[in-house]
Amino acid sequence: MNILVLRLSAMGDVALTIPVIKGVVEQHPDVKITMVTRQAFAPFFNTLPEVRLFHPEFGTRHKGLSGMRRIYKDLKKIGNFDAVIDLHDVIRTKVVSWFFSRSGVPVYKIDKDRVGKRALITGKSKKKLKHTVERYRDVFRDAGLSVNPATGGCFMPRDNTLIKISGLFLFGEQELNIGVAPYAKHPLKMWPEEYMVELLNMISKKHPSKFWLFGGFDEIKKLRSFSEKSPNTSLVTGKLSLEEELAIMGKLDFMLAMDSSNMHMAALAGTKVVSIWGGTDPLAGFSAWQQPDEYSLRIPIEELECRPCTVYGKGKCKRGDLACMARLTPGKVYNKLVDFELI
Repeated sequence: MNILVLRLSAMGDVALTIPVIKGVVEQHPDVKITMVTRQAFAPFFNTLPEVRLFHPEFGTRHKGLSGMRRIYKDLKKIGNFDAVIDLHDVIRTKVVSWFFSRSGVPVYKIDKDRVGKRALITGKSKKKLKHTVERYRDVFRDAGLSVNPATGGCFMPRDNTLIKISGLFLFGEQELNIGVAPYAKHPLKMWPEEYMVELLNMISKKHPSKFWLFGGFDEIKKLRSFSEKSPNTSLVTGKLSLEEELAIMGKLDFMLAMDSSNMHMAALAGTKVVSIWGGTDPLAGFSAWQQPDEYSLRIPIEELECRPCTVYGKGKCKRGDLACMARLTPGKVYNKLVDFELI
């Protein structure tokens, strides 16, 4: 069976396809998968040689509506597909899927449950929704492929990558190596920077620690400034490839992160992840995969009924004081880390 899978972005969402795709290739060795995604995300698939990657060139060849037709034609040249699995369901993937559907190829698409998510942020329901990984799994099941998502570390760095990071970074036996991803794309998902600085100082006083700073390329300037304010930090972003970052994540004692792609990547690397939530909530189905629910730190809904107020982090605080973040003090997070026996 030859399957075409579509998931173009965002980074965290593409990373979350890995447990399901890994499960498919391990549990159905006769299935061949072609994954359509951005080239920047190729390292996620390094240890899945069974998966063929196709990277659209949206800036040139595959730009605009005519470009979507070219994607279809280019894909037709490399194989005959028995099914198309759309894990994104946006305009671009809809158009590509439509071309395949016209040619007689069945198309299966993700159920994003927009109604359930809307009910969650409007307060009509506080029901826990399916995790994104489970939604991806369900699309494959709809296509006739029963699959259990892979467990444990889903990113296995290549030997040359492990050799490189072992030479660049020496992990002390007596010190904790803690990943820190202090930023997120939207303010409603971001803990106050001064809180994180205070937390790292509190941790350092209890136990010798090294903090590895992760983030997006657009956050490098802020991360450098953050490093100057915090003890014993080492900036990773901008110095290593994505594969090397994933390898570092896999060696951490644990990761501190916002609701962000770094949260997802660290969890999929097999590392314990303590995440901090504000306007968003794990109830929407975007928690760190396979992490205990108590590792997702947030002000209880019963104490702050306005949350969650957003699914993806967009928008502004209707209260105007970001109470969901402000009330989650460094002391509270520190005490949780002690309770979890992480420090």
